[in-house]
Amino acid sequence: MDFTFPREMEKFRKLVREFGEEVVRPAAKAADEKHEVDMDVIRQAAAIGLLGVPFPQKYGGVGAGETGYCILMEELGKVCTSTATTIGAHIGIGAMSIYLDGTEAQKQKYLVPLARGEKLGAFALTEPNAGSDAASIKTKAVRDGDAYLLNGSKIYITNGPLADVISVLAVTDPTLGAHGGVTAFIGEKQFGIQVGTVEKKMGIRGSATSELIFEDVRIPAENVLGPVGLGFITFMKTLDTGRLTLGAATLGGAEEALRIAIDYARVREAFGKPIAHKQSIQFMIADMAAEVEALRSLVYRTAWMVEQGMPYTKEAGMCKLLGSQTASRNIHRALQILGALGYSRDFPVERMFRDARIAEIFEGTNEIQRIVIASQLFKEVGIRIRP
Repeated sequence: MDFTFPREMEKFRKLVREFGEEVVRPAAKAADEKHEVDMDVIRQAAAIGLLGVPFPQKYGGVGAGETGYCILMEELGKVCTSTATTIGAHIGIGAMSIYLDGTEAQKQKYLVPLARGEKLGAFALTEPNAGSDAASIKTKAVRDGDAYLLNGSKIYITNGPLADVISVLAVTDPTLGAHGGVTAFIGEKQFGIQVGTVEKKMGIRGSATSELIFEDVRIPAENVLGPVGLGFITFMKTLDTGRLTLGAATLGGAEEALRIAIDYARVREAFGKPIAHKQSIQFMIADMAAEVEALRSLVYRTAWMVEQGMPYTKEAGMCKLLGSQTASRNIHRALQILGALGYSRDFPVERMFRDARIAEIFEGTNEIQRIVIASQLFKEVGIRIRP
């Protein structure tokens, strides 16, 4: 099996890496300290096509597919988790839901400007009483002539304060449950969606997370995303893609931690020689490298599966689970190797340590990923697992 990337993908990686080093990395510390998105970075990303990487060119995208999108997220994950989060939420769940289940008219109206970076996207699922139990959402949508009136609230929405276009899930028939009574919609901020509490976070402080409030928000019936009543399926398909590329972003963070640890071990001396000569340091770095390579193989094999049209729900869950754990472990090890310097805000490992923790929580907690993975495994042998 050939594990090399095509030449065009290597050229694309070089483009993204240069953008990351020249534009994203220099802005990352200030964005974290100010607790705000550096929109100049996002605009520059849009200008070179990075907000539409996986989508076909006819929809304003680059046409680099899932592999190209994973390359983008891996390289962004090396330099700034906040930027990777902002762009990942825009592409991987906000715009992706429209690409997966939108009509041709919806794609032309919404996906094209999203892919071009003319508008920013978000994905509104989580509610105060519906986090891991996503099927328990309470936001309601009631048909009113040629539109639906939405009432309720969503919380912890990445890009919530900034998004122009928001994919939102609401109950249309409470008697039918999640798999028949829940519908997805394409909302616009200008329809009257209000921004509520803006979260102050431990990590990914350079991304924006907020509550979204729906009070008789009127969404045209033509903005129903996918079949009426089957919105839960649309959102779960979308999250599969998001989990894969979150794994790619965590791969970048794990790689960066390894690079920092090696560079430091080469120059830091203790007891008369570089700490690279210490077996305890070697063991940590060896484990870091092995886990990076395992994660890399999983991420890009799963991207290949997507492009082959194969089912990948199980593998996407694995990417998210293994990726978040690998990044956290590697950053923890790098901090230990750097010692007090790793704990200092003058060095990036401290920010990386805070940023990495959220990957074990959002887009489905790691506990949920284990349920998804196990359910798929038992399904393969004819047993249906019920939560």
